[in-house]
Amino acid sequence: MAALKDIKRKITGVKKTKQITKAMNMVAASKFKSAQLRMENFRPYAGKFMEVLSSLALRVDADTHPLLAVRDPKRIRVICMTSDRGLCGGFNTNLIKATERFMREKASEGKEVGLITVGRKSRDYFRKKSQILSQWSDVFGKFDITLSVNITNDIIPPFINQEYDELYLVYNHFRSLSSQRPTVIRLFPLPSIGKDEETDPEKRIDYIYEPSDEVLLEKLLPMYVHILVFRALLETAAGENGARMVAMDNATKNCDEMIQSLSLIYNKARQSAITAELMDIVGGTEALAKG
Repeated sequence: MAALKDIKRKITGVKKTKQITKAMNMVAASKFKSAQLRMENFRPYAGKFMEVLSSLALRVDADTHPLLAVRDPKRIRVICMTSDRGLCGGFNTNLIKATERFMREKASEGKEVGLITVGRKSRDYFRKKSQILSQWSDVFGKFDITLSVNITNDIIPPFINQEYDELYLVYNHFRSLSSQRPTVIRLFPLPSIGKDEETDPEKRIDYIYEPSDEVLLEKLLPMYVHILVFRALLETAAGENGARMVAMDNATKNCDEMIQSLSLIYNKARQSAITAELMDIVGGTEALAKG
């Protein structure tokens, strides 16, 4: 009977776990829809803004603005963007591994690598392994463009002051629920600035604008960085909730399988116990009959 009680206790525990995973799946699904809508609505704006600024940047000298400065990349910084919470499968692990791999690659080239973390999971992982220059945690619950502005205001002045030469961002590029891809992009200097290769003239768009290039870039370049970081935040938030929804759905299915398996074991054990009791009764009856 003790074994039956243990099995029944396990079945009850798994059923409670199933209730939790199912509830978390529903919450993640609701948050995912909201995050996906924000991400999809922002993508066209970000794409057009980057297209216009890239076209403008190709026509100006790299000395026009400090953010365009191309220097020998001896000191680089990396922003690792993860979620604040777990229970989302390998989402955070993949981003952290991509960051570590990139940092090792740059360190093997003899470059000094500094780390900035966005999200509690990256902060908790790297604070015992690397020196974190600055960190932003518990920010994905509810955020807007202000978070992006605060992050960029923390990374722009050191680049202008030549405290580092390049800045890279590791974030999650959302494709679909089943496809989450850690992506590395360069923020500083701009990828389209300082390249020697010629651009196809047919792909260049001539914009008529005023005032001067310097005044425009003074305003637009910080906005460009705000948009890149905000887009990465939106993509990572959507990816996190999508990954959690899938993980909780799989956990719920696993709970169903465990309940089914434990119920089968319980029924077999119960049937064995009943059979043993019947045999004892029959044996006792036969003994009385002989007596």
